[in-house]
Amino acid sequence: MVRGISIAYGLYLLLPMLLLVVGSFGQNWTNSVLPSGPTTQWYQDLWNDASFRRAFVSSLTVALSACVINSVLALPLAYSLHHGARQGKAMAARIVSAMPVAVPAITLAFGYMIVFNTDTLPWLGSTPLLIAAHVIATLPYLTNALLTDLRHLGIERLEQAAATLGAGEWQRFTGIVMPALRQSMLSGLVMVAALSIGEFNLSNLLVGFQNRTYPVVLLQAFYGATGFACAATVILLLLASLAALLSSSLLRKAP
Repeated sequence: MVRGISIAYGLYLLLPMLLLVVGSFGQNWTNSVLPSGPTTQWYQDLWNDASFRRAFVSSLTVALSACVINSVLALPLAYSLHHGARQGKAMAARIVSAMPVAVPAITLAFGYMIVFNTDTLPWLGSTPLLIAAHVIATLPYLTNALLTDLRHLGIERLEQAAATLGAGEWQRFTGIVMPALRQSMLSGLVMVAALSIGEFNLSNLLVGFQNRTYPVVLLQAFYGATGFACAATVILLLLASLAALLSSSLLRKAP
């Protein structure tokens, strides 16, 4: 029973992806179960399309920038929330944990549109604003991953032992906390990159025409040739799959 449910779920999850791969190598796919005529022309057209190359670079720029900023913010934030929770102030940690569900990305996008589309703050459509929005949207995921590790590692015992030997707060943070969370930080940043690259709602509402991200340009591809749209989607799936595999590999190597 359990195996049957697992197989059914796996087919439900993988079948659309497999159809996209098949469609990306088909010449024509209209009113039929499968496309006709094998071809690699769509991938060549995708490579030659300047708008997709530019969007690909834009997505990588935004994702890498979000990772860099998150790496600076998430660790001290998680550390503060962890110690605050141990002191009976767990509400802040619960709020951060619920943010990805309680605050949808489209709600954040509408707020940004109202605030940053004024004469005082005319930043709507700029890449820095899009990077800031991606940081806000992905920061809770990385923070939650670090908070979970902090709870399981029992890091406070090591800190107490170091404090009895004369280590200051900064020495304990850099010598104990940061090395202990290295693997979860790396895997969490890979997750942040994957979320940022695949994010559509924020990007579609906030991005300018010249710096559109890959998912935004991808939507427009579906108004054209089906094979071209499938090929463009397969590239996005490959990026997400590589990020997921890298994250899993880092987690398996964690001590």
